[in-house]
Amino acid sequence: MLKKSLCLFVFNILCIYSFSQDVKNNEERPKTKMEEFFSRTGGIVKFIDYKLPNLKSSYATALTWVREVSSENVSLYFYQIEKKGQYSDVTASIEYGDLLELLKALDALKSEVERDKNADPDYLENKFITDDGFQLGYYISKGKATWFLKLERYGSDNTLYLSDVETISNSFQAAKLKIEELKK
Repeated sequence: MLKKSLCLFVFNILCIYSFSQDVKNNEERPKTKMEEFFSRTGGIVKFIDYKLPNLKSSYATALTWVREVSSENVSLYFYQIEKKGQYSDVTASIEYGDLLELLKALDALKSEVERDKNADPDYLENKFITDDGFQLGYYISKGKATWFLKLERYGSDNTLYLSDVETISNSFQAAKLKIEELKK
């Protein structure tokens, strides 16, 4: 009888353990640099936008501008790209330091694209991702390279496709020059 009770007890414990559910932490998605700056409380935050030329992609035209964000004698500068969607708009906010990293990454990617095309892959993707989740890269399919900018880490309809890498380079350079002008 004792063996039967012990077996029944162990069986019940195993059943309870196997059917229990893990409680997921209610972790928030990581904040972007802009969200971190705006989430400070107790101070006045001011932002000023400076329009730049539109960024023409294969399927859409994106609006671009530089945003200066100031609070308590601290100013940050962001290059912003906004893609108008059918149901909502998607905006990337690229902090100046990240923009400099993107320019370096763009040079590296440009030097690799021809070699990757010559490898004749069925599909290849090469990209750089910032801390905030912005992506710059290209994919190769059927021997053709298509450049892309993924504006936000989460969501859909947040990618711009460009056939000409110089369009990206010119847009990033214009933003860099504007920010450097504002910092003087």
